Amino acid sequence: MPSIQNLANMCSHLQNVSKARLAITSVPNNKFNLHLSLALHRSGFLSHVYRAGPEPPTLEQMVTQPPEKVTTLNVSKMRIWLGLKYWDGKPVLTKAKMISKPSRLMTVNTEQLGKLTRGFPAKLDGGVVPGLSLGETMFVATSQGVLESREALGRKLGGLLLCRAS
Repeated sequence: MPSIQNLANMCSHLQNVSKARLAITSVPNNKFNLHLSLALHRSGFLSHVYRAGPEPPTLEQMVTQPPEKVTTLNVSKMRIWLGLKYWDGKPVLTKAKMISKPSRLMTVNTEQLGKLTRGFPAKLDGGVVPGLSLGETMFVATSQGVLESREALGRKLGGLLLCRAS
């Protein structure tokens, strides 16, 4: 079971960083933050995802050098460094909002996920979830990792709704 609270902190952090217009930021190194970061990168919200120590890597290091290996000696010091994207001086990622909460986990099957992805609301066990609007994406924790909702639909997978990003 993923730690939903850690993901909520990550979403809030990314939203604050994009408002501050920073080029690079870091989040704690754990599997779920890494999987969500990679999903955001695949969706085009992040320019780089790089695992390194507490000091920020340079852009050249991110592009040319492989990430540091995680060992038992350095695991507590490792961070996931994220490069944010900007288009015409505006951040690509403007909002990141959690759907599931620690007290209310929202799971969907493929039929409900299809409704949400097409923009229609879906009634789930935890309540009603509004559908996606233009420019929004939704991330789902599936048996094959964290996927964007359209990706999960293509693979005919349901799962735990994590967050929306736009």
